[in-house]
Amino acid sequence: MPLLSVKDLRTYFHTRNGVYRAVDGVSFSLERGETLGIVGESGSGKSVTCYSIMGLIPQPPGRIESGSAVFDGTDLLRCPPEVSRSIRGKRIAMIFQDPMTSLNPYLRISEQLIEPLRIHEPISRKAALDRALLMLDAVGINDAAKRIHYYPHEFSGGMRQRVMIAMALITQPELLIADEPTTALDVTVQAQILELIKRLQKEFHMAVIFITHDLGVVSGLCDRVQVMYGGKIVETASTRSLFYEPRHPYTRALQQSIPSLQQKGGDLFTIPGMPPDLSKPTPGCSFAPRCLHATDACFVQPVELKTCASDHSQSCRRVQNGEI
Repeated sequence: MPLLSVKDLRTYFHTRNGVYRAVDGVSFSLERGETLGIVGESGSGKSVTCYSIMGLIPQPPGRIESGSAVFDGTDLLRCPPEVSRSIRGKRIAMIFQDPMTSLNPYLRISEQLIEPLRIHEPISRKAALDRALLMLDAVGINDAAKRIHYYPHEFSGGMRQRVMIAMALITQPELLIADEPTTALDVTVQAQILELIKRLQKEFHMAVIFITHDLGVVSGLCDRVQVMYGGKIVETASTRSLFYEPRHPYTRALQQSIPSLQQKGGDLFTIPGMPPDLSKPTPGCSFAPRCLHATDACFVQPVELKTCASDHSQSCRRVQNGEI
């Protein structure tokens, strides 16, 4: 049985300007110890999918319209609040995108690190501080005994992100959700953070969901990748299969957008057009207005995710018909 099984998840935001279908029928599963990458442009529904699972959607205006998210036999979308609280922060942890806005600027790092332990485990303050020191050492923060009493503003961006990782992992969760944890960091620090997550994943034997807009990041980190566009999954496959044999035109366009794959001195490739307006229902393929292969049928005929290989599914009608 998978550790996490999400089926037909739909999360809509009801606003004065209309209903925004941020997540519209997403289904996937995650095995223990597996790393799943979720990629796509900003606004494709990556973060909202995971916020829905974690119970972090503001209601209102957000509303989970349908679906289930079964974690080790417990449906996180329908369980009592006390059950959800016992899982969130203990068995499932999350690293947020911007550590400066996620850490409380008025509290020392020590207070924020021991909070998950004090909430979820019968542990003394001294024992919690000892665990926090060990975790700071594990994530590569030097002179942890002194720096644990610093405030967030006294750390650099990379060090704050390491503190966020330490806070997420201090309870040794079974599932870690990393929401673009390297976006605001320079390339050198980004590589260090990715290597740190890989090392700690093996050490704690945990599953990881890694959210990013950069296909290059997931190539050396993830076992499987799912590509999201317009609130839906348009392609999912093993990392090797997705990179060597991308099927959906959107996935191919994302690959073409990787700067390192461009010819030196040439123009950088950009995907034409703009992402879809999620407040307006799309009868056909949501990528059709930007797709170079689209036909009239692509704009009106609904399309579903279908298996095209043993570990590969995609939702392009023309690819499914063998036309491209």
